[in-house]
Amino acid sequence: MIERNSPLGAARVDPRVALVTCAELPDLEPDDRLVIEPLAARGVRAEPVVWDDPAVDWAAYDLVVVRSPWDYVGRREQFVAWAARVPRLANPAEVIAWNTEKTYLERLAADGVPVVPTGWVRPGETWVPAGDGEYVVKPAVSAGSRDTGRYDLADPTHRELAAAHVARLQAAGRLTMVQPYLAAVDTDGETGLLFFGGAFSHAIRKGPMLEGPDVPASGDRPPGLFRPERIEARQPSPAEMEVAEKVLAAIPGGAERLLYARVDLIPGPDGSPMLIELELTEPSLFLDRAPGAPERLADAIAQRL
Repeated sequence: MIERNSPLGAARVDPRVALVTCAELPDLEPDDRLVIEPLAARGVRAEPVVWDDPAVDWAAYDLVVVRSPWDYVGRREQFVAWAARVPRLANPAEVIAWNTEKTYLERLAADGVPVVPTGWVRPGETWVPAGDGEYVVKPAVSAGSRDTGRYDLADPTHRELAAAHVARLQAAGRLTMVQPYLAAVDTDGETGLLFFGGAFSHAIRKGPMLEGPDVPASGDRPPGLFRPERIEARQPSPAEMEVAEKVLAAIPGGAERLLYARVDLIPGPDGSPMLIELELTEPSLFLDRAPGAPERLADAIAQRL
């Protein structure tokens, strides 16, 4: 039980924690709700709160934990500005500003982290598809694999469709990423390593999300906030743990201030793990895939309080 300092004889008040979500998920995802009961057992009141609700008094909470504000993608500047105004935010606002545009991959690669090779196409630049393998095109600000396509550039039709995809993103003023599609996604899948309060909690395997090639030729997006995922529990290899620790060590300002982190890795052409994404803002934590995971997250939150 956590007790807050109060004058002698004053009633004890349990800490309040906001679990930040969006209007489309006002009661949180079922997985995120799994932490509420363990928090209550630790004397902490947790409740879902919509991030852009103007009636919310964020200062009334002892801690604000970002969970599923997945509608921010089309208005990142508004979301980053909101984060900067919220006191006692986890993860911190400067981490959210750094992590919500995937150009952080460039910075991590410059620090020696093994990162999936990435090309960048800015609005107004000319991009000509090159190569004869499969590539993924996606915006640098995205979540849930939205606006993402997989193209076989050996196919002339696919080259045209890939160029049209990049042009659509450029017309919308969006920075575009082009990455080789690594075949290990279809066999080994991605490994997501979850850390709470700096300590490893559990890992999952994500199956391929782009069956393919996956060509959003019309620009249509799948319904909902994210593409469905196929998730299984996984035991990470020593090499994956080593790379994940290297990724966390390279985060500006240090990983010790993070409440949670998810490091997504995939085997590169030589089998060595490579970083495909570092999720520090609103990652799915897959609490239902590992015994004790909700309790470990609750302990990390209680320790912050």
